Amino acid sequence: MSEKLHAVGSAPAIKAEKLNKVYPNGTAALTDVNLSIGRDEFVVVIGSSGAGKSTFLRCLNRLVRPTSGSLELFGEDISCVCGGRLRRVRRKVGMIFQQFHLVRRLTVIENVLVGRLRFNASPARHVPSLFGVFPRQEREFAFECLRQVGIADLAFHRADQLSGGQQQRVAIARALAQEPEVFLADEPIASLDPHSAEMVMQNLMRIHEERRIPVLVNLHHIDFAQRFGKRAIGISKGRVVFDDRIEALSDEAISHVYGDRIREAYGETADSELSACA
Repeated sequence: MSEKLHAVGSAPAIKAEKLNKVYPNGTAALTDVNLSIGRDEFVVVIGSSGAGKSTFLRCLNRLVRPTSGSLELFGEDISCVCGGRLRRVRRKVGMIFQQFHLVRRLTVIENVLVGRLRFNASPARHVPSLFGVFPRQEREFAFECLRQVGIADLAFHRADQLSGGQQQRVAIARALAQEPEVFLADEPIASLDPHSAEMVMQNLMRIHEERRIPVLVNLHHIDFAQRFGKRAIGISKGRVVFDDRIEALSDEAISHVYGDRIREAYGETADSELSACA
């Protein structure tokens, strides 16, 4: 169904064909995944804990290497890249996680500047950056990233002084500082209160609309998926079982995606299940 969602002749940002991932313990996390995602799409990926959502996103930025099949990013097969080519792939992909992965003792702006390290590759620029000394234009760029997520006023606060929602917005700003060509978010609102979750989803939508880059967001909860998604991909037991416009995500389709774990779709699961690796 995904091909219907793109303009004729448009080159996809992401294309997966017969993508499989089997972990060393024998767990088949992904099975024959076939997807094509356009450069102008905001996609929500839904499914229960353990369905394979996180593995799919980690394949896209090559934190996980697929077992078989092909995976293309802007026309380049990235399924087997390594070394310098792998680093170049990861530079194109901004990603945030449920856990914020900030350096808690650093200030907000210093955390964002970490995302600019790839632009300071020469010794003359890289060595000072290791000691927290960044060129003026880099600091101005970091401030702009913070402004885009609405927390420029917190630039000189330590990361460990912020709320969970604020820390997630710092993580978004840090990913923006990479100047990514595609943006991934793995359960970015799972541990946030409703207001903070709303702000984070609005930020992700703004990134999509203003930067005109594809955004993929893994979500447990259907309410946010239906409100913010333009297209939904449903994964169950490692297989894509739904792929269509968000308007087609009926109660029947949701039940098909979640099966006997349908309560997860509406936030009625135990906290221990919510924190499990998807």
